[in-house]
Amino acid sequence: MSNVTLFGSGQVPAFAKKGELSAIAKALSGGSGASGKRVSIKGGVFRLLVNGQQVAAIEDRFLDVVIVRAAPNIGRTFYAKAYDPEAATGPDCWSADGETPDKSSARPQSTACVSCDQNKGGSGQGSSRACKYSQRLAVTLANDISGDVLQLQLPAMSIFGKEEGENRPLQAYARYLVAQGYGPETLVTRMRFDTKAESPKLYFKPMRWLTEEEYAEAQRQGDTEDAKRAVTMTVAAVDKVAAPIKIDGAPPRAAKPAAAPVAVEDDEEEEAKPIVRKNKAEEPAPAVKASLAKLAAEWDDE
Repeated sequence: MSNVTLFGSGQVPAFAKKGELSAIAKALSGGSGASGKRVSIKGGVFRLLVNGQQVAAIEDRFLDVVIVRAAPNIGRTFYAKAYDPEAATGPDCWSADGETPDKSSARPQSTACVSCDQNKGGSGQGSSRACKYSQRLAVTLANDISGDVLQLQLPAMSIFGKEEGENRPLQAYARYLVAQGYGPETLVTRMRFDTKAESPKLYFKPMRWLTEEEYAEAQRQGDTEDAKRAVTMTVAAVDKVAAPIKIDGAPPRAAKPAAAPVAVEDDEEEEAKPIVRKNKAEEPAPAVKASLAKLAAEWDDE
């Protein structure tokens, strides 16, 4: 089903009709954590993990999900040293709200994220910033909405950036929905890897409306403790593979030795920048307000 057909047809469910935007829509479109079960995109592969251990790898380059909850703010993490899997440690400084370092940060770099030296271009590799962005979502698999609530942590490249046709990073996707008055929680979202990107990067696309029954179940799932934990930023453990895994008849994959849990972020990323919209006509609806608007003002379109 094409996007035009999806939004232009007369088959819009009553629960999805235009009205006050949901907290999910506001959070993901630039407005206004840890679960034991997660979806990881490390290595450009969708991986299902339980308590840090990989239990399955999905061979398809896409995954259909329902977004049932979203962290209201984009988090940040800073590591003083390059990641070493043999001697991995937690971030030196991190923030759940993207504004100030968390009180548990081992070595806070500043009193405010916006003025921090690690937030300046060139503080990381090349012209990138040393402090990295991430967004946490709680999702269910589209074919099992009543099943497990999974945590999904997205790096900056999957959050920010310009849309190219139907290729939309998370915020561009949410703004596309918001412009028409709909929230991501009303439909099935397809997450697809950008096969041209060197580091894991996802695009998002609407696939179909939920049924009334599915929507009611998605709402229930979004209010569970699992969903709340999934979007609460905490320091993640190293991903481990407990045993060889056989997927879709492929030969078993060799197991990696289990590493001791340590505090590190698990998904690879390259620097990406929030977009400053210079044309006022392209700004999100006035109802969409949050601290992310302040973040976007710090960046340019390059």
